[in-house]
Formats: sequence, structure tokens, C-alpha cells
Amino acid sequence: MGSAARWQPCGVRILVVEDDLHLSRSLARGLRAEGFAVDVAHDGTDGLWQASEQDYDAIVLDIMLPGTNGYRVCAELRERGNWTPILMLTAKVGDLDEAEALDTGADDFLSKPFSFVVLVARLRALLRRGRPERPVVLEAGDLRLDPSAHRVWRGDTEIPLTPRQLAVLEVLMRRLGDTVSKREILDAVWDMAFDGDPNIVEVYVGHLRKRIDEPFGRASIETVRGAGYRLVAVDA
Repeated sequence: MGSAARWQPCGVRILVVEDDLHLSRSLARGLRAEGFAVDVAHDGTDGLWQASEQDYDAIVLDIMLPGTNGYRVCAELRERGNWTPILMLTAKVGDLDEAEALDTGADDFLSKPFSFVVLVARLRALLRRGRPERPVVLEAGDLRLDPSAHRVWRGDTEIPLTPRQLAVLEVLMRRLGDTVSKREILDAVWDMAFDGDPNIVEVYVGHLRKRIDEPFGRASIETVRGAGYRLVAVDA
């Protein structure tokens, strides 16, 4: 019985953004030997420009870059609606770097030092998966929240929110019409180990009302006595 055919990267174009000249040359040489077409950028600013101007099938992106770091490059691409799969190279072995890589929009990560064989396997997995769809924009009446761009609008007016305010609003919008308890909001926005005052949720809900409701004459966030909060769709 014959073995399965090996996945071939015919016509696949990769951007490598890495400031270490030895490593970037080694990666480019190795990837070309594997059949990929490869472009290289040595700083974040150039990498962001190339990724925006050219069509790539995947990006290998280092975190520690001159000009603009990898986190910012990744976040900026996602904010522009560029969903090219990104494999981020983390310099440190640790949960925080890996978590931040994924939080900023990377599809996968690999800690240095790494095996080239593993890097190629991770790239092939990303390419088989294809480009992810842009996350849907959440809507509640004339209130809109774009989770990928971290932006909120009431009608045509954009509303600046802090990351935590936006996270609380996202929880409520994803459960539109449902009552969401303080505990559920704490677990989703803070973490399950949070042992502070749960009334912090009331504070953030109050901030949200002053931002997304009161200036527009709306009352979309309802308090459900003894149960939590509910977001309802309200139009002009």
C-alpha cells in the first residue's frame, strides 16, 4: 500500500521578517530548497510594508524587530483586514510571549531555538488550513463592534473604549438579549482566578453606559436585578 503523497508548496510565497541576518538567510535558503518562493525583510517597518503591498500565502514573523516589533506588525495587518496566516517566532520560552502572539492575531508560534523541520511542518499546516475568515462584526441596533480591529461605533460615530471596556461590551454583544451574570463577565474579561471585588463589573458597565448610551440618548445596557446585565438592540 503506497504512502500518502507529500504536500507540495508549488507557487507558495512566504515572507520572512527577521532581523538576524544569519537566521533570515538560513530560513530563506532552507524554505527555497523546500520549494517555497521567499521574500525577506529585516525590520518591522519594511516587513509591514511588504506584507501590505504584496500577496503572500504565509508570513514568518519575529517578535523582536527594529522599527516596529512583531506584535505591532501583526496587529496592524489584522486591523487593515489582512488575514495572511502568520507564524510568529518568540524569542523567549514562556506562556506570556506565546499568549500575546496569539492575542495580537498570530495563527501559530514557535519558540527559539527551533527545528527547521518543525517550522516547515507548522507552515504546511497553516497553508493547508488556508486564510481564516475575518471575524464577524457584532451588531446590536445601530451599535457595532469589530473584534478584530478593536473598534466600536454608534451609527457613524466611532467611540473610543479602553481594552477592558471593549472586552466587557463584546461579552454582552455576543450574548445579545441574554442576561449575563457578573461572574460570567469576570471569568471572560478578567480570569477565573480573579479574587477582587466583583463590583468592578458595575464600574465598567457604568463607564460603558456613559460612552455608548448616554451621549446618544440610548439605554441599551439593562440591569437585571439580582441576575446581571443584558444588552438589547436599540436604534435611533
